[in-house]
Amino acid sequence: VQLQASGGGLVQAGGSLRLSCAASGRTFTNYAMAWFRQAPGKEREFVAAISWRGGSTGYADSVKGRFTISRDNAKNTVYLQMSSLKPEDTAVYYCAADLYWREDYGGYEMDYWGTGTLVTVSS
Repeated sequence: VQLQASGGGLVQAGGSLRLSCAASGRTFTNYAMAWFRQAPGKEREFVAAISWRGGSTGYADSVKGRFTISRDNAKNTVYLQMSSLKPEDTAVYYCAADLYWREDYGGYEMDYWGTGTLVTVSS
């Protein structure tokens, strides 16, 4: 699976942004999808996940209630709607795919990783 993330940018604290991740190469519905992020000088961390057909989702505690993951299987795309953004959300965001569904992919090595998109939240 090839994954291409987009939608990052500069936003003020309290603002919103929507990230997209377009998939190609394999049957999209065979894969659970997730978003991760890596801030400068920090380890990569799990953000959100969605099951193969979107019936189940999972979130890191740090983003619960502010971020929403969704997918459009007709468009082979997964989204991350981010609201009430904080400066500590600043990071490169990556999408990833895995054959197996987990509510929390923290510390897990996904099958496929996409390119990153930079999100910068100014205070």
